Amino acid sequence: MLVLDANILIRAVLGKRVRQLLETYAARGARFYAPEAAFADAEKYLPALLSKRGKPVEDLPAAIEYLRSLVEAMSSDTFAGYETAARQRLRGRDEEDWPIVAAALSLACGIWTEDTDFFGAGVVVWTTDRVELFLSAIAESPISEDE
Repeated sequence: MLVLDANILIRAVLGKRVRQLLETYAARGARFYAPEAAFADAEKYLPALLSKRGKPVEDLPAAIEYLRSLVEAMSSDTFAGYETAARQRLRGRDEEDWPIVAAALSLACGIWTEDTDFFGAGVVVWTTDRVELFLSAIAESPISEDE
């Protein structure tokens, strides 16, 4: 089980590696979550990023819908009781990221992100270049080089 930050959701739409990891490990039983706020951030920033890369923006709703089939969206009601603790852990950093930490605390799981603000916040943090170490340990088998 992992909580995904908005930057991972964005990478899942823009690139191949994150999407491949999500698809493969979701099929093998891994569970992925993201607060609705993370989905909202991804939807906010993706149009400009897609345009900059010369990719069609009109495909975005379908891409987000597909992502929601792999990553369970969490309403703030499910982790609101952890807001104070999450904000305290992020004090002096980006406190607006509190939903990610609060969601991880509520599920007693780690975070998948590329944002260094989460390091030292008292939850396990995985980056894309290392997350497969965790995912392969909880799933049936790791991705082979051929997949």
